[in-house]
Amino acid sequence: MKIVVCGSIGDKGVSEIREIQSLLKKEGFDVIDQISYEDYSQIKDFRDKKYLAEDITKHDLDFIRESDVVVALFDGPSYGVAVEIYFAKQMGKKVVFMSKRRVSSPWPIALSDRIVYDEEQLVSTLKELRNYMES
Repeated sequence: MKIVVCGSIGDKGVSEIREIQSLLKKEGFDVIDQISYEDYSQIKDFRDKKYLAEDITKHDLDFIRESDVVVALFDGPSYGVAVEIYFAKQMGKKVVFMSKRRVSSPWPIALSDRIVYDEEQLVSTLKELRNYMES
């Protein structure tokens, strides 16, 4: 079962994604590292970077295609995470949504297969999914 961890790249997003990737690898999961590609977290305005934006989104969607499960981290509204969740569902992927904060939009909840509140629940849920998918 291949897992890709999606989250907002801005602010502390890259470090949060890496922390979850590391945790899941320690727990024995096959985690795709999409962050090794290019760090664009410092870009605050993509309006004059159309080709870069297209390259980044193609790259991210390719990793979702490769995965079996998408872990969507929510630390606040994110266009990218929302599109990744929607795309994953359209591709028939399982989506596990993790947020430690309140979620004021019904969209990510409605499109997710499982909702978890913290890392412990995330690991437990992924173990259940792995057992189900391997049986």
